[in-house]
Amino acid sequence: MLLNDKNGILFFQFPNLAGFSEIQHGIFTRKCGYSKEPYKSLNVSFEVGDHPGIVEQNRDILCRCIKGKEFVYAKQKHATQIIILAKNDKVHSNAPFAGDAMITDVLSKYLVIQVADCQSLLLYDPARHVVANIHSGWRGSIKNIIGKTIEKMEKKFGCRPKNIIAGIGPSLGPCCAEFVNYKKEIPFNLWKYKNNDNLFDFWALSRDQLLDAGLLIKNIHSSNICTKCNTDLFFSFRGEGTTGRFAAVIGLK
Repeated sequence: MLLNDKNGILFFQFPNLAGFSEIQHGIFTRKCGYSKEPYKSLNVSFEVGDHPGIVEQNRDILCRCIKGKEFVYAKQKHATQIIILAKNDKVHSNAPFAGDAMITDVLSKYLVIQVADCQSLLLYDPARHVVANIHSGWRGSIKNIIGKTIEKMEKKFGCRPKNIIAGIGPSLGPCCAEFVNYKKEIPFNLWKYKNNDNLFDFWALSRDQLLDAGLLIKNIHSSNICTKCNTDLFFSFRGEGTTGRFAAVIGLK
């Protein structure tokens, strides 16, 4: 991952996405915001108990850093609803969105996923000029929201999976993703991602779901950064309980 410092605001970029000048993306850290404990400091979620005015200030930091005017947030449900924002559709925004993945071909519309242990997956098809952002917690992973999103990119925008570039963001790693009740929570066919200590490798699962959807291994980059192990940089629900949410952003300039 490439670490950027823009006027004191820290954000990471994927090396396989950073070379495309027509898009802008970033995985923001928890630093350099306005929120107080336990949301300190760059919390972008209204859903965790933080003061709404402070959250708005934090969201403005993202806008100034990326220099985008329209940032799209959704109420994330840990389900598989996919929001499509296409330039040929008459209605785009103004109404609140609910869903766990967003896809767009509209310029200057930046898609934001809010996370604190769940995965954000940033996707870009340079052939069709389409971007997507996915929120994949363990519930989304077992429902394969990744594969469903790529299928939507194919059907709606004519994307070809072999052209899609993907980044798997900082999230709960195989070192910390313990599921004591995995026999009740996780399907048997996914137990192969578990070690002997009830720890699951959801990074490997996401990589395999991307590959199963038709992406090329050379086009997939995983951050391999565990949020629970790095609470100095990222919010972690497993590590902290009540905490904020950091932002993963991608959009077409």
